[in-house]
Amino acid sequence: MKIRTTRAIETHNPVVHGGRFSVNNQDPDILDFSSNVGPIGMPISVKSILKKRLIQMTTYPDLHSSTLSSGLKKFIGLPKSNLVVGNGAIEIIYNFCSAFLSKKSVLIPVPTFEEYETAAKLSNCKISFFKTMNLSKNLDSFISQIPVNGCIFICNPNNPTGTILSKKQLIKIISSAKQKSCIVFVDECFIELVPQSNQSVINLIKNYDNLFVLRSLTKSFGLAGIRIGYAVASKQFIDILQKLKIPWSVNVIAQEAGIIAIKNKSHLIKSKSIIKKEFNFLKNEISTMPGFECYDSSTNFILIKTKQDSTKLQKKLLKHKILIRDCKNFRGLNNHYIRVAIKSHKDNLKLVHALRAII
Repeated sequence: MKIRTTRAIETHNPVVHGGRFSVNNQDPDILDFSSNVGPIGMPISVKSILKKRLIQMTTYPDLHSSTLSSGLKKFIGLPKSNLVVGNGAIEIIYNFCSAFLSKKSVLIPVPTFEEYETAAKLSNCKISFFKTMNLSKNLDSFISQIPVNGCIFICNPNNPTGTILSKKQLIKIISSAKQKSCIVFVDECFIELVPQSNQSVINLIKNYDNLFVLRSLTKSFGLAGIRIGYAVASKQFIDILQKLKIPWSVNVIAQEAGIIAIKNKSHLIKSKSIIKKEFNFLKNEISTMPGFECYDSSTNFILIKTKQDSTKLQKKLLKHKILIRDCKNFRGLNNHYIRVAIKSHKDNLKLVHALRAII
């Protein structure tokens, strides 16, 4: 018997990401600069509560993440009816595309997070790409290409470039898209790790019913292995996504960790202070090395252009117990780009020394 499915699934290629399990070397002492988790990891308060809550693993989780949603309501200052919680931001991206984008026209600036393209393809979307290393410098041209009755994806700050659009620029995009009945999906998973200013548009959902904002606790609170994300939008969007959610997708431990993490705003303040200081250190050090050019970044990672082959460079650094992100699979980049997360000064020194050792 021949098993049949849709062409979108047959041609589907899962996205390659960073992280320790992206390479064959599973040495526990490897320093992971390939994942953009905040520089101080998980709050101590979360570690403490997780040990106490392990007994709850024998019970099913709350289907609606009610307590966590109540906490998020206070955290962002918006009603629970405008919130949906997911098993990481990824689950929400795929559910969003499945629910709202079937066969629609989609515009994606690249390079950017690849899951937007992959999820949209599974929904049989017609995808157009806008090549730019800094969208703020090509804003009018981008706006002119907004599809009618379609969707645009914007990662702000953008992964992997680290560039950020101002709230004023985003309002211009959202307003123009609204005139064309176009949804604007804004991914703010790194917005809480921007030291300089707050350009979030999360509160604008009250003014724009075509706006959908994605957030994550993964990066801000170091919960990558637990998987917890949420989205904010009009009640119309949220009601549909609540229906589409797989039952119990957000596990007991994830909900408990999220509840405690968002009470710890001092964690974010400390993280941003480190990012601001260590970005300058890393950029200054790496930029002086021959064959390396660091891009400016507004958040906790740096995109680097290198004359070396990115895959070979990654392998060389692994011998020094350092893992970086090979960026060759980002649409719009090639095998001369790498990305590194900003970590503690001690860890950043190890990265600098390792790079100097191999050039």
